[in-house]
Amino acid sequence: MAAGTKEDPWVLKTPPGASEYTMYTDAQADPPVWVCQVGSTTLKYHLQAVDDLYAWLIEQGDWVALGAADEKKPAADGTVEAWGRSPDNPVRGWYGLRNGYRGRFGMYLPPLLEALGLAELTHEPRNNKVRAIR
Repeated sequence: MAAGTKEDPWVLKTPPGASEYTMYTDAQADPPVWVCQVGSTTLKYHLQAVDDLYAWLIEQGDWVALGAADEKKPAADGTVEAWGRSPDNPVRGWYGLRNGYRGRFGMYLPPLLEALGLAELTHEPRNNKVRAIR
């Protein structure tokens, strides 16, 4: 398994398996972040996103729709994407930190949880779901 550093990032695939991207941590950033590299686009998410999402998924107790959406599009209620933007989550809003690229939380974070052994995902062409592994 990769170290999760810039030099040795996790190489992941979106839930449908159609696209590959990398993720690594940057604990020296302010605030500390997950860096998600999708082609030439860089997205950044609060480092605590993995622990917070895992805890939330455990609370849900079953499959949750991913609901991935770009920042400017609404997220469907009850989805991972909606939770990743909600004023009720632990960061009180967006986990995404790069303005204009704060969305897609539901696309890029769940595969990381799966790679870390914290969750399982469906891998259908559309409408994928995630649930925590206890």
